[in-house]
Amino acid sequence: MRRSKVSGKVAAITGAGSGIGRALAVELARRGASVAISDLDETGLAETASLLDGPSHTSVVDVSARDAVLSWADEVKGRFGRVNQIYNNAGIAWNRHVLDSKWADYERVLAVNLNGVIHGTHAFLPHLVASGDGAVVNVSSINGVISQPGLSQYCAAKFGVRGFTEALRTEMILTGQPVHVSVVHPGGVATAISSSATRIAEEAGEELTAGQRARERIYREKLLRMPPSKAARIIVDGVERAKPRIRVGGDAVVLDLMTRLAPGFATYLTVPLERKLFGPASGIEEAVAAGPSVNVSLPD
Repeated sequence: MRRSKVSGKVAAITGAGSGIGRALAVELARRGASVAISDLDETGLAETASLLDGPSHTSVVDVSARDAVLSWADEVKGRFGRVNQIYNNAGIAWNRHVLDSKWADYERVLAVNLNGVIHGTHAFLPHLVASGDGAVVNVSSINGVISQPGLSQYCAAKFGVRGFTEALRTEMILTGQPVHVSVVHPGGVATAISSSATRIAEEAGEELTAGQRARERIYREKLLRMPPSKAARIIVDGVERAKPRIRVGGDAVVLDLMTRLAPGFATYLTVPLERKLFGPASGIEEAVAAGPSVNVSLPD
């Protein structure tokens, strides 16, 4: 049996309390890595920790807080003596159409989905270089390849993750640093992000329409289908093969190819696709008529 290339490595994972982050922690531990997991959800973290075999370390960390992430990186280094890999996976879904958006909507999403990735990369990068065999793995989205109506906050963050990661890769190559850099574009993975978006909206006092609730159900039942465990295997396989871009799922592959071959045409396809999936009552027309909306997005 082939020995895993992550065996014996120390890997840190953000957003590990559920979904892809939890599955990554389990998969990396299964392949022989020591894992340091973080999330804001202390209960979810404990559940993830209970699934792990081998050395692990758990920390409650807000990735939007730069000093907290810097302290966590030092904590992981102190616990294990080195850090080889960082998986910047944490993300949230909270989006509105641009005409209805508040500044706080953009600030909140960018703080976690983009700044959280930058914080994690910047905090762990010196440790990865010092390890002599480092890897930065930043989770973008299919929405870092193609945009959708109503997801301007999410798309801005995920396109930003892609650009930041690709720039970092060129720097590591240019300066000869022993750190491989990967950007991950998941498609429809069966995580709880669509349901959590609805829960967050309700907790914030948003009055959701029937169309918005139907949208969440359609995402959950029809679009978010790949098991997180399979997504994690694809991601870790890609990291072991030192792939610069890791596309997760057939939908991610097809949409990525489509945007590369015909970027303008691909953009115009999103509007009829939106109407076909969700109907006019759940798409742009409802947003214009009803005002502020909270839409779910493809997963982290």
